[in-house]
Amino acid sequence: MERTLERIVSGLETSDGAGVKLTRLIGQELHARLDPFLMLDFFRNIDPEDYIAGFPDHPHRGFETVTYMLAGRMRHRDNKGNEGLLESGSVQWMTAGRGIVHSEMPEQEDGLMEGFQLWINLPSTRKMGDPWYRDIPASGFPAFTANSGAKIKVIAGKIEDVEGAMTREDTEPIYLDVDLPEGADHSVSIPSSHNAFIVPYHGDIEVSGKILPEKMLGILSKGDAVRLKADAPARLILVAGKPLKEPVVQYGPFVMNTQEEIFQALADFRSGHL
Repeated sequence: MERTLERIVSGLETSDGAGVKLTRLIGQELHARLDPFLMLDFFRNIDPEDYIAGFPDHPHRGFETVTYMLAGRMRHRDNKGNEGLLESGSVQWMTAGRGIVHSEMPEQEDGLMEGFQLWINLPSTRKMGDPWYRDIPASGFPAFTANSGAKIKVIAGKIEDVEGAMTREDTEPIYLDVDLPEGADHSVSIPSSHNAFIVPYHGDIEVSGKILPEKMLGILSKGDAVRLKADAPARLILVAGKPLKEPVVQYGPFVMNTQEEIFQALADFRSGHL
């Protein structure tokens, strides 16, 4: 059954960190519908005043972050001694687990800064696991060109027998960057068990017969495939994941299953034990 556009979300224009301007496309009101996805931010800023202050030290517990840099440079440092540089086309996949404190600061004083940050929930059995992260350079992703002309970069999951750079057991995420040439008509298979969404970030697209404008999030109905068309060149991310079907209690940068676990996370952070 073909997936259709169930809902179009325009997102909330806001700021985070020390004042970085962004569009929040997934927030707490969509947790249940888009389980296991918790948050999606899109940022595209040419004015350094909109991003230069970055994201100074801040904590996380109980989930994973996936930062996809489309343009620009961002330096990551954390309290576990890790450090890495995100450049155009690269991804950082971080598991906060039981806790991490990190910063994400621009390494540029002008020019375009563009990208996505996605939060993916962890199951209760893994929320207090060891923190972990991996920086993947732009050259580290499998990619292929389909018969339709669509160019597909496989960040996570498996598509048309192409295994992505990342796999996760519990949420089984699929994360694709799809480049559609003018006139492209391409169908992507998605497991029927997964919740899924699409965000075109350069140009509008047609999703199963309905227009999805640039910078808007399209929630896909249930099904096993989605048809994408582009009258003009367009690029988009397509993301899908297996729902965990567990309680979600979020307080800022902490995502747990109970209020008591949130209180403990706050206590651990305040006492320096995160």
